[in-house]
Amino acid sequence: MASISISGVQAAAQSSLTQFRLQQARRDVEKADQVARSLQAQALNAQQQAGEAQETARSIAAQAARAQGVVGQARQALAVIETTAQSQSQATSVLSHVTEKPRSAEPATVAQQSASAVINKQGQTTGTLINTTA
Repeated sequence: MASISISGVQAAAQSSLTQFRLQQARRDVEKADQVARSLQAQALNAQQQAGEAQETARSIAAQAARAQGVVGQARQALAVIETTAQSQSQATSVLSHVTEKPRSAEPATVAQQSASAVINKQGQTTGTLINTTA
């Protein structure tokens, strides 16, 4: 009979050990379920943040494109201003040359006379051409 009571104790101990293992397995499953739910919530949050970041990136890209358009217009305006300033400078230079008084009228007259001189075959000046058109 002593062996029967030992086997009863062994059966009871195995039953308690089985119950403990079963409870431990249930706690492990619950903990794993909590971790999985937490990770799922984190993933959802990360996806939402990624979506917001993409929208922000699109908005910034649109702003950059508008800014590039403004830069292009500013460059065109600058080119017009530079061209206008250069044209004005050239016009002022031409105007100052036109309005200057001739320094000496005689050298121009001498140059005109030598340009209209008549030269013979020996290279001698023999006369002057006179413009008779009026």
